[in-house]
Amino acid sequence: MTGAAVSTLGDVLATETLAATDSQAARLDEVQFDLGEGPCWDAVRSGRSVVEPEVADSGMTRWPAFSAAIRDDGVCSIFAFPLMVGPLRLGAVDLYSLDSVTLDGRQVRQASAMADVIGRNVLRQALRSLEDLQPVADAHSRRAIQATGVVLAQLNVSAEDAHLVLQGHAFATGRSMMDVSKDVLDRTLAFHYVGDRIEVTS
Repeated sequence: MTGAAVSTLGDVLATETLAATDSQAARLDEVQFDLGEGPCWDAVRSGRSVVEPEVADSGMTRWPAFSAAIRDDGVCSIFAFPLMVGPLRLGAVDLYSLDSVTLDGRQVRQASAMADVIGRNVLRQALRSLEDLQPVADAHSRRAIQATGVVLAQLNVSAEDAHLVLQGHAFATGRSMMDVSKDVLDRTLAFHYVGDRIEVTS
């Protein structure tokens, strides 16, 4: 790969480039932000990896405005992997190459695993500024711990990931961690898998 960028976009976090290896990677993000079209948007909307080894050919069909805007940039291949935590779609990791590149199944899985780790870190940073989503003492803390246990059982994930799913849902819906925990314990809110993705039922 020639370069990469990490961006947030969609309904949960503000649209911005968090990190980029070079100015061209940043520009590819900015063009997608401006046009509302491109591999990042597809990755976020579908919750799946986007693989386009020949932008000049297939890209014109998939993203006509985006492909036209980067025609003179020399980009041959571009890939996007969603940043997801549970049902939350936070953004995407973009990879691009000035050479024609293909990814095999193992490489796609590795890049997706990388995006999962980045997604968790992005959400943790966003949550640090929200005091009402942090663990609190006594009864409220016990309620959050109990709800984390329920989500852990529902999804068969680690306790840390279950807690992060709860925090992320609270963040995305503008509610407190304690209210979300109460709904989970009252069985009016549940998390479950649909295929390989986590969805929420309320």
